[in-house]
Amino acid sequence: MNNKTARQDAISSISEKEIQKSAYDHLQEPAAQMFGNKVFSDYLMKQRLPKAIYKSLKKTIEEGNPLEPEVADVVANTMKEWAVEHGATHFSHWFHPMTGLTAEKHDSFVTPQSDGRAMMEFHGKELVKGEPDASSFPSGGIRSTFEARGYTAWDATSPAFIRDTTLCIPTAFYSYTGEVLDKKTPLLKSMYALSEQAMRVLKLFGNATSKRVITTVGPEQEYFLIDKQFFYLREDLVMTGRTLFGAKPPKGQESEDHYFGSIKTRIMECLKEIDAELWQLGVNVRTRHNEVAPAQYEIAPIFSTSNIAMDHNQIVMDTLKKVANRHGLACLLHEKPFAGVNGSGKHNNWSMATDDGFNLLDPGDDPYQNAQFMVFLVAVITAVDKHGDLLRAAVANPGNDHRLGANEAPPAIISIFLGDQLTEIIEQLETTGHTKDSGKGGKKMEIGVTTLPPIPKDATDRNRTSPFAFTGNKFEFRAVPSSLSLGGPNIVLNTIVAESLDELATQLENSIKGGKTLEKAVQEILSEKIKKHKRIIYNGDNYVQEWIDEASKRGLPNLKTVPDALPILLEQKNVDIFAKYKIFSPRETESRYNVLVEIYNKTINQEALCTLNIGKRQILPACIRYQGEVAKSLAAVKSVSSNSEIKPQEEYLKELSSLNSQLATKLVELDKILGHEDEDILKHAKYFRDTVLPKMSEVRQVADKLETMVDSQFWPLPSYAEMLFLI
Repeated sequence: MNNKTARQDAISSISEKEIQKSAYDHLQEPAAQMFGNKVFSDYLMKQRLPKAIYKSLKKTIEEGNPLEPEVADVVANTMKEWAVEHGATHFSHWFHPMTGLTAEKHDSFVTPQSDGRAMMEFHGKELVKGEPDASSFPSGGIRSTFEARGYTAWDATSPAFIRDTTLCIPTAFYSYTGEVLDKKTPLLKSMYALSEQAMRVLKLFGNATSKRVITTVGPEQEYFLIDKQFFYLREDLVMTGRTLFGAKPPKGQESEDHYFGSIKTRIMECLKEIDAELWQLGVNVRTRHNEVAPAQYEIAPIFSTSNIAMDHNQIVMDTLKKVANRHGLACLLHEKPFAGVNGSGKHNNWSMATDDGFNLLDPGDDPYQNAQFMVFLVAVITAVDKHGDLLRAAVANPGNDHRLGANEAPPAIISIFLGDQLTEIIEQLETTGHTKDSGKGGKKMEIGVTTLPPIPKDATDRNRTSPFAFTGNKFEFRAVPSSLSLGGPNIVLNTIVAESLDELATQLENSIKGGKTLEKAVQEILSEKIKKHKRIIYNGDNYVQEWIDEASKRGLPNLKTVPDALPILLEQKNVDIFAKYKIFSPRETESRYNVLVEIYNKTINQEALCTLNIGKRQILPACIRYQGEVAKSLAAVKSVSSNSEIKPQEEYLKELSSLNSQLATKLVELDKILGHEDEDILKHAKYFRDTVLPKMSEVRQVADKLETMVDSQFWPLPSYAEMLFLI
């Protein structure tokens, strides 16, 4: 089938497409019964497990106690019986390798018996530990190809779930040597490190009830939905996730008519089924709406602990793709699938809470809670100022380079938005240790003696240009890219805040041992910390040039691209902080750097090869054919027209011919520069950034100009207008 016929058929089928009845419409269960019926939740464990076994398992989950073999056997058998009741035939250790995706190997419950029969069996040792091949996953130099042995270990804190007749058991993944090969293990370690240091602070404030501190995350996931037939006609989308060619359509997002707009019927049917599947899997999705760009949408869950949030977000992304496919749609999770319209992020709403339910970033109105809140707030401010470069590295991927700072996402400069009221309190604590009467509704406050002014959630405006904004009782890390695993950003965030809390706890402990009251110690230490780290606070427009200039004066790094950001991982202070809190060994940190740089290099190389392929095999031949048709028509017209009448047409043909020549030349130039090799992976990355990407841009610029001139019947690719508006 030629491209002309394929596009026409795709458009025709869209106009005639019947809306599919979604699985949601066939669910007969009430929401309370439907929710979580494919997840082995705490409620199910309590109902099905013997009391002693349940209590032992809960101690493992909550206190990290070892799981006894006899307990594991009972849990495994109970889990298997429940899974089989729900149609499961296989089990899988489901883990997060350094690809940023998830991985799974399915094993059957069916076990043959000596008499020729078969039994459905699942033992504790199979639940607790698995042994997948580790050689084909990224290791960043930790493992050689011939060193294949790897292990998975059950993350009992994250519930197992059933997908496609398979019981999926969330696990960690590590090598034969014990070195970490995944994103789950270091995330769990970072959560433990933060909890340990946060508990030191809480004990100083007299907390005798909380046993641990957890970090919570609620990720807002943005994505695009386009017709699947258009997707398959775009080799660039299929191969790279973004359009490498595409002229700006007559209408984009400038009319501001898509954001929060009425959801189209076909899309709504898809979203209803997505919600239904996720609810059954225990994923607490709450919000769905149209986003800013045409064909762009957002889904957001209720908060959960960081490791479960990471698991759930991977389930969300996988579900978006699978359900969209069933509805004749393609889900695009790339940060910038379409040039000229808003890209997609994954806003990481992060907070800290005690195991008995107190949010440590909620200002509250009790004097001691206020002082405690200020300590935790200043700890975050300190952490982000000291390690803003590391936070930037944690959100570095090829797609985010196209998104950050493009008037739709925060810039690459990391700063904190607090709002006017909190900023005023911070400034007064810096100078006096207490607040004065304020025109913004504040009251006088002595830390730990009188009340901090109540800070309602809406005390300040929202700042959508800030990469790290306080939003009432949490921080919203807006720079996280849409396709990225939540692991990396939250590992870094937990670790750097753990360090800040460690330093604060040590200073407070020493001051109190030296004879100072808690109140006096808090006043002095917070004042010192604020003086040192207040440069990171900025409440204005992060897009304006004035802020870029001001940030430079303040000494805040502006790491615009992946090759700028990733070397930060190898700086000694960052290697040391990961080692100190046992998140990564120095070798494991280096491996992450190697993996991420290699991903960048491979991604840009794939994009360049795809640019060549589409340019040489689709766009240029189509343009030459069209040029021939125009020349043929012009020759026919010349016989009956004067020179003055055909001059505009001749100019049109000349421009067309010139652009075709330019495109052919640019493609040859791009082809020539792709043979470059460099053993230094960072030098190679910089070569891709400084040489290959600009040449790809030159190819696109010419091709996009041609798209505006060539008859749409000849143009081989679905246009932006078709993909973004024909649904």
